[in-house]
Amino acid sequence: MATLPTEVPVVDFLDRVHHKVRRADADTLVSMMSEVSGQPPVMWGPSIIGFGHLHYRHPTGTEGDMPGIAFSPRATQLVLYVLTGPPEGDTLLARLGKHTTGKVCLYLKTLADVDLAVLRAIVERAWQENTTAGHCVVCH
Repeated sequence: MATLPTEVPVVDFLDRVHHKVRRADADTLVSMMSEVSGQPPVMWGPSIIGFGHLHYRHPTGTEGDMPGIAFSPRATQLVLYVLTGPPEGDTLLARLGKHTTGKVCLYLKTLADVDLAVLRAIVERAWQENTTAGHCVVCH
């Protein structure tokens, strides 16, 4: 992740999310990720809300900083930075509900489309794997 933590208050960023459903979903994710991580939300760059602060170093020598878990309420969807392995064959993702995936991202139109208990399990797994690994397992 190329972004770093900022001093911008998360509430100031969330106040600029005008889509009512997206804002409500963002509030839910802030609560969920705060509970899972035990960490306060922090802005990473202009649009990512992260929890925890990890320094990673790959065997290739690449290193940097990233939150343990994070999300961004974008204009058309929620982007969650919580995937720690390939999505193929992931039994939690199979039970989640309507979503798409990228290399490390989980994309949701709205939280109403997914099973929140399954989403929480995915977030918990990401926090556990990212904060206990010898190096960041999701970086590319």
